[in-house]
Amino acid sequence: MNYTEIIDFLFTQLPMFQRKGPAAYKSSLANTLKLDELYNHPHRRFSSIHVAGTNGKGSVSHMLASVLQAAGYKVGLYTSPHLKDFRERIRVNGEMMPKQEVVDWVDDFRINNRLWKIEPSFFELTVAMAFDYFTKQEVDIAIVEVGLGGRLDSTNIISPEISVITNIGLDHINLLGDTLEKIATEKAGIIKTNIPVVIGITQKEIAQVFIDIAKLKKTDIYFVDNEYSVEYAMLGLDGKQIVNVKKNGKHVYPDLKLDLNGLYQLKNLPAVLKSIDILNEKGWQIMNHDIYEGLKTVAENTGLLGRWQTVGNNPLIICDTGHNEDGIKAIVKQIESMAFKTLHIIFGTVADKNPEPILKLLPKYAKYYFARANIERAMNERVLAETAFEFGLKGQYYSSVSEAFENAQLSANINDFIFVGGSTFVVAEIL
Repeated sequence: MNYTEIIDFLFTQLPMFQRKGPAAYKSSLANTLKLDELYNHPHRRFSSIHVAGTNGKGSVSHMLASVLQAAGYKVGLYTSPHLKDFRERIRVNGEMMPKQEVVDWVDDFRINNRLWKIEPSFFELTVAMAFDYFTKQEVDIAIVEVGLGGRLDSTNIISPEISVITNIGLDHINLLGDTLEKIATEKAGIIKTNIPVVIGITQKEIAQVFIDIAKLKKTDIYFVDNEYSVEYAMLGLDGKQIVNVKKNGKHVYPDLKLDLNGLYQLKNLPAVLKSIDILNEKGWQIMNHDIYEGLKTVAENTGLLGRWQTVGNNPLIICDTGHNEDGIKAIVKQIESMAFKTLHIIFGTVADKNPEPILKLLPKYAKYYFARANIERAMNERVLAETAFEFGLKGQYYSSVSEAFENAQLSANINDFIFVGGSTFVVAEIL
């Protein structure tokens, strides 16, 4: 089989959450453990950092990978979902797994599976592929992002150097629970015995969940926003954010540049910096200049896409993958800090989530282009537009993202702002 045929097999022949939604979710680690055994436990042969959370886990993962690369380490990076290319999920020092390696690995699995007779999901198989690839590449450390939840996620077989939980919000409530406490308990499933856990944002209503589980696991827990504070300074001439960082009230990283421009990255940064502190305490060698260099070159080093990413100018066009309440709140806050004549929003979402909590957050003064992404899960554009109208959001609806984008570009003037979001899949089609 060639690469195109292999990708078609992965996307269409295996249960895939991104395509089918909850129907593809596996509430057991049985397949993952079986695959791990059959591939000779590859995750035991490299160090790792495990990153979970409702929002920010992808950004934190990429920032950590970039800093570790700047420090001279060979770094694996496993993230999901991908936006343009399946191989975005599996990288070593920013380079995607080669196409032929993907072909050979999947072909090998298909041959062996005649005997093994495993029926893995898309995610279970790609985790096994990533861990095996990282072992073969002899990475020093891998940054592993949780796919969904934590406790039952396929990545949760690793014994990392550090467990990181960025924040907790109401997302995937049909699978993880309908309260912050239930979701926090699922995310806290990545906390391991004697492995320090970093909590990115202190949320009073659920802090005790993490404290209790950390105590049960006999491990140290750090609520890092009580230690680190990040202040926005300015936008540099090169387009990068410049921030000042304090630790316990003292300046430790003045004029630190971030090439991830969403203001919400200021909330993600403390978890990155505390994780680096812990790694250094464990004997890793990451210097201040590695931190400065790594954080100003995250996208270059790791290939990160879709986080407050500028894709056009005159008019300004920005896309962002934020798709739940907390993500949309952060996006709206940043939009409101900007200057423009007219705001155009290309927006789509998935049908297996209630759109009302995010629709009520969106600005009523914008001109909307409701669109349906090219996936089974996508919400019907007309239904979305009619629901949005109930919240005072007005605009037209389109059967494709490309049609919505084309109409927004035709309508916008050079001083306008076009924002693309609501769903990872909408952003993926624009990119």
